[in-house]
Order: sequence, then structure tokens, then C-alpha cells
Amino acid sequence: MAKTTRRNSLALFALSPLAAWGLGDESGKAPAPRQHWMQISPREQIRRRYFPDILLLTQDRREVRLYQDLVKDKVMLINFMYTSCDRVCPRVTQNLAKVQRLLGPRMGNDIFFYSFTLDPTHDTPEVLKDYAKAHGVGPGWSFLTGPAGQMEMLRKRLGFTDPDPELDKDRESHIGNVRYGNEARLLWGACPGMSRAEFIVESLSWIDWPKGQKPA
Repeated sequence: MAKTTRRNSLALFALSPLAAWGLGDESGKAPAPRQHWMQISPREQIRRRYFPDILLLTQDRREVRLYQDLVKDKVMLINFMYTSCDRVCPRVTQNLAKVQRLLGPRMGNDIFFYSFTLDPTHDTPEVLKDYAKAHGVGPGWSFLTGPAGQMEMLRKRLGFTDPDPELDKDRESHIGNVRYGNEARLLWGACPGMSRAEFIVESLSWIDWPKGQKPA
């Protein structure tokens, strides 16, 4: 497990609008000219590159749109997991449950957690709900599933991949990082999911809204 943690800690990167230049839009069409991207705001570049507004289901079978409902104007923490994982997933989920408790009433009001399944065929909303309950998940933390192709596309868009193609194909060796961000402020970061809970809370505070500046 220590080897996995070291590998994960090297896989961090920021969501940068520069990464969008020369890439296709969320529909997967051919890349747009660099001049075209320079005419689009950095926030919109990031949205198009990383957050296609796909339809997902929560553990409560609520339909949500990735960008409009989950990401836009929010401070959030994101990870990928699957319920039958017996290695890094339960440990990261337990650690994030500690973070959730430390955040207290801010969860679901100021800060949101999103856990996307790597195994949508098995992880139905009902399975995800049982998993969330078993880990003491409270308000503000959504476990999400959707069509397999879209979940895989999202995993790659958000950078939860391994540079080694063979390791990347092995679901049991998936990246155990969490990504956190403030979408409106264009502030993003990442850290290993097994970082100390207090450190993750502190990391979230770095990208949080200054007092009195949260959007309406």
C-alpha cells in the first residue's frame, strides 16, 4: 500500500485552462484552433475540458447534471472508488468520513463531496446507498454512477489515470487521490486520499471563499 501511496502522490496536477488549448470540446469533436480557445474565458475553458454536463444518478436515485448541479459555483472534493474494492477505496472513504465530521455543518452547505464509481455495472444507486450508509456518510456527500462509457470518460477527463497503461487498466490499482476545487474561483488542487484528515480540511480552506464573498 505504501508503494501505491507514493505513486499516487506523484500523479497530482492542477486543472489549468492552458491544458484546454488544442483539445476538443465536451462533445468530442475535432480540436479547435488555439485562437478560438483564447477568445473563451478561462472558466469556460475548464468547464468544456473537464466537466461535460453529463447526466448522473446519486445514491438516492436523484438525477443530476455534472456541471450545472454538482460543480458550478461550488467548493468540492472529488474522488473515484468502487464498492467491491477491498484495498484503497474503503480506507479513503473512511478517511473522508473523518474529514466530513471535522467540517461539521459546512458539509452540504459550503462544501460538497462527490465519489464517482469505477464500476457502474455493479454499483447501482442502491448499492452505493448501502455503501454510503456503512461508512456513516451524511448530507453533502453524493455517490454517483452513470453509463460505463461516460464514467470512464470522466475518469480520464479529471486525470484519475496512471501513466503506465497496464496499471491504468487494472481497476484494483486505481489512483487513490482526491481532487478539491472552487469552480468559480478557478482554484484546484489534489492530494493522496489517505492524507491526514486535518490536512485535507486545511487544503479545502485554501481554496474556500473569503468571508462574505460566496456567490448568491
